[in-house]
Amino acid sequence: MFLSTFEKQLDAKRRIVLPHEFRSLAAGPFDGVYCFPSFEADCIEGGGQAFFDAYNGVIEELPFGDPLRTALSTSVLGGMAKLSFDTAGRIILPEALCVEFGIIDWVSVVGLGDHFQIWSRDAFRAHSTRQREIAREGLASLRAQQRMARLGAAT
Repeated sequence: MFLSTFEKQLDAKRRIVLPHEFRSLAAGPFDGVYCFPSFEADCIEGGGQAFFDAYNGVIEELPFGDPLRTALSTSVLGGMAKLSFDTAGRIILPEALCVEFGIIDWVSVVGLGDHFQIWSRDAFRAHSTRQREIAREGLASLRAQQRMARLGAAT
């Protein structure tokens, strides 16, 4: 699983070193990762062969000509960048994605289990704060529902 958050600095060529754990998880038919613009947030989504295969599998399940298949193909496959590791374990982030998400110098590389995200460091800090608030509120609500269910079952 892709786990933890790492802050990395881009060099002048837009290269970052992905954590060793991420590089080993990305093993596949080529030595690198697949990345494309996220659907859920203002960041880059990335992962290894399994990540690519999962998205490609969803696309292939949809019938040819289906508008969702076309949209996913355009967004995922058309927006996909295969980023190979160099000998130092670095990838070069595509200029278009850096511009789109305001990635200029420092980035946050965030492990999310089966994939990871690459954010502008400042944007991720704001996003992370919002996500903690959502998680706090969601867990409080879930606990309240569980208590009510237990009380209802006890009567």
